Amino acid sequence: MPQGDPAPPVTAALAVVATTGEVLDHPALHEGLLAPWERRRLDRIRVPDRRDDVLAARLLLRLCVARFTGLPPGDAGPDQFCDSCRRHGHGRPYLDGRPGTGVSLSHADGLAAAAVGPGPLGVDVEPATRRPGPLPVLRRLLPGAETAAAAAGPDRDAALLRLWVRGEARFKAGGGPGLRLLEWTDRDRAAVAAVAATGPVTVIASGDPGSAPPR
Repeated sequence: MPQGDPAPPVTAALAVVATTGEVLDHPALHEGLLAPWERRRLDRIRVPDRRDDVLAARLLLRLCVARFTGLPPGDAGPDQFCDSCRRHGHGRPYLDGRPGTGVSLSHADGLAAAAVGPGPLGVDVEPATRRPGPLPVLRRLLPGAETAAAAAGPDRDAALLRLWVRGEARFKAGGGPGLRLLEWTDRDRAAVAAVAATGPVTVIASGDPGSAPPR
């Protein structure tokens, strides 16, 4: 994972995948960094493991934003706004005062992912061992031709899972034109992840933020 030190400005989007344990063990991260509305949302989650995943994703996003902008993690939290009900506190995350910078986060069963970068973007992560949903449901939610091709391949479940995370990343980015999709498997964390962005993406899944080239 990236450390929370100030860094030179970067032009590529930044994406990070980590286990929930890696995030919660990070010395610069703690629940006190969250805004009051985020802590209230956490308090409503009754399943401890799910609460940890949500907390980890929000803390990891702060670390990404700090790396991308040079802000300290305590000032790098997102706001959220729901276009449907026109209320704050849920919906698509954004950075107040930085309309040209997109942010996204994801969590699933002991995993967390976050991304920040210029323009719209979205990130999704799933355990590599997860079985995708029923094929009739996937056909309604994902492109028909791609779903059929994935289902007909030699490793059906893995192909459908990769297709699912790409679809989720695209959806979180708004699904507009010009999006580039990057999907990869993090074998150390048994995770499948995808980022949809308008430009190159630097993927970090280790303690050395300078080790991963833009993809």
